[in-house]
Amino acid sequence: MAGPGEEAFIFSDLALARRLERAEGRSGAEFVEARAKLFPASGAEWIEVAGAYAMYDGAGSPVTQTFGLGLFEPITRSGMEKLEEFFQQRGAPVFHEVSPLAGVALLSLLNERGYQPVEFTNLLVRPVQHDIRFTAPRNERIRVRLVQADEQELWAQTAARGWSEFSEFTDFILSLGRINTERPHALSFLAELDGQPIAAGAMSIWEGVALLAGASTIPEGRKQGAQLALLEARLRCASERGCDIAMMGALPGSASQRNAERQGFRIAYTRIKWQRAPTSRAGP
Repeated sequence: MAGPGEEAFIFSDLALARRLERAEGRSGAEFVEARAKLFPASGAEWIEVAGAYAMYDGAGSPVTQTFGLGLFEPITRSGMEKLEEFFQQRGAPVFHEVSPLAGVALLSLLNERGYQPVEFTNLLVRPVQHDIRFTAPRNERIRVRLVQADEQELWAQTAARGWSEFSEFTDFILSLGRINTERPHALSFLAELDGQPIAAGAMSIWEGVALLAGASTIPEGRKQGAQLALLEARLRCASERGCDIAMMGALPGSASQRNAERQGFRIAYTRIKWQRAPTSRAGP
C-alpha cells in the first residue's frame, strides 16, 4: 500500500497475475452458472483443474475457454487431458488464455500437445483510489448510472448497437442483459446523453479486483465523451465497493489501450490465447 502522499504502484508479479486471472475466471464462471440456471438445456458448465477454470458456454461463445492455467498449480499431462476432454466431449474447440507468469514449462507442454497461439491481449491495471476524477474535459450533458434489474434489456440493446460492426457477437451480447441479472458480482452501467442511452459498460468484482468489460457506444453517440464518463463512473463505484485494483483487456496497440493508458492504466502483461489444432496428432 502507498503511504501518505504517495501514489499507489502495482507490481506485475505472480501474486498480481493470480488475482487478475482469478477475477476474470470467476466472472466467467458466474456467467456460466447464470446461463445454466436460465437455460438448463444449454449444457453450460464449468470445472476447476489444477487451479484453472474451464468454462463451457456453447461451442461458439467467447466465454468457452480456460483462465489461470499453470498459475496456481503446475499442470500435468493428465490435467491437460481432463481439460481437453471437457471441451471436446461438448463439441467445443479447446482454448487456453495463458499469462506469461505461468512460466516457460507450460509453453513446452502446449507445443507438445499441438497448440498454436491465436490471439494476444494486453491486461492493463491501475490503482483504485478514493474520489477518482479525471482531468480530461467532461461532457456535462452525459450522466452515467447503474441500471436496475428491469432495465437489463435496455442495457443489452444499447450494448448490441455499440457492437453493431461485429455482427458475430450480436446474439451473445443481447443475451447478456438477462444473464447479468443472475450474476451476483456483475454490475451494468448506462451512459445517457440528455436522458437518452448512448453507451453501455459492465464491471464485475472479485476480492478487491474490478474487471471492466463490455464498454461500447452506439454509432451516433460516439466522440462525445461517453467512454470517459463510463470509465470514471465504474472506477468510482469500484472504490465505493472496496476495490484496490481495476483491470481491463485490450488488443495490443489498439485505441482502447491508448485510451486506458491516458487514464492511468498500464500494461501488467500480455496474455496469449492458445488453441489446440482439431487435427492435432499430438500424444494424449
